[in-house]
Amino acid sequence: MRLDKFLKVSRLIKRRTVANEACDAGRVLVNGTVAKASVKVKPGDVIEIQFGTKTVKVEVLAIQDTTKKEEAKDLFRYL
Repeated sequence: MRLDKFLKVSRLIKRRTVANEACDAGRVLVNGTVAKASVKVKPGDVIEIQFGTKTVKVEVLAIQDTTKKEEAKDLFRYL
């Protein structure tokens, strides 16, 4: 699954366009390297997102095309 779509489906970032902008600005890292929105993510990957002064680090646990709000937190775990 594309990185921007995963960020939206997992509810880490609200909108896919915002996820694209974060990737273009270099604020998203996958496994320690700056990632474009088109990077494919798979279970086991580590994603770091920089929100201003705050950094969120998560591990991908599962991939789903769509998910309900309650199930979105099961797609990743905070590190």
